Amino acid sequence: MRFGVLVFPGSNCDQDCYNAVKNVLKQPVEYVWHQATRLEHLDCIIVPGGFSYGDYLRCGSIARFSPVMEAVKAHADKGKLVIGICNGFQILTEAGLLPGALHRNKGLHFVCKHVKLRVEQNKTPFTSQYKKGQILNIPIAHGEGNYICDSNTLKDLKKNKQIVFTYHGENPNGSIESIAGITNKQRNVLGMMPHPERASEDILGSIDGLKLFQSIIAH
Repeated sequence: MRFGVLVFPGSNCDQDCYNAVKNVLKQPVEYVWHQATRLEHLDCIIVPGGFSYGDYLRCGSIARFSPVMEAVKAHADKGKLVIGICNGFQILTEAGLLPGALHRNKGLHFVCKHVKLRVEQNKTPFTSQYKKGQILNIPIAHGEGNYICDSNTLKDLKKNKQIVFTYHGENPNGSIESIAGITNKQRNVLGMMPHPERASEDILGSIDGLKLFQSIIAH
């Protein structure tokens, strides 16, 4: 399975994702510059965390206009897999690939620490190797991870079982319903604020994120 890791000006988690795929999972992977327009040879696109140019306006608001995002949309429309992590989640909502939006954390502070996640759905390409209800130890690092949406969107997310991860115990950013990760209706696009690539090796303090990538490969 061939992965592509997008690189925007300011990205700083692209190498983390690349390392997890290449050195831990032993899968072929390549960096994809944000001006690229062809993704046909790739099976799964990772939109990594960090920052992207224009975030001072609103996270992901400028990055969504990068040429590569049209290719990402076409990739998703074909049923191929896309995962947006942290800033990548923000970009996917701005691009309309996922519903809702990410706002400033409730405490208005950047939060960087390990948190507990609960697996709400394991019938997705990203979570099949987990058990429903399983509690994970995954780090977060964001200042704008407060997921919000209108009441109708929330009803749809619940009805279609698109809420994949929720924060367990503490809600570190004030997200509605403690939402930490969602999919689109087709379940081939996932956005999540926590960083599974930073929980893929024992040396990092947790390997609870590894099964997410293993789920993608299994799919």
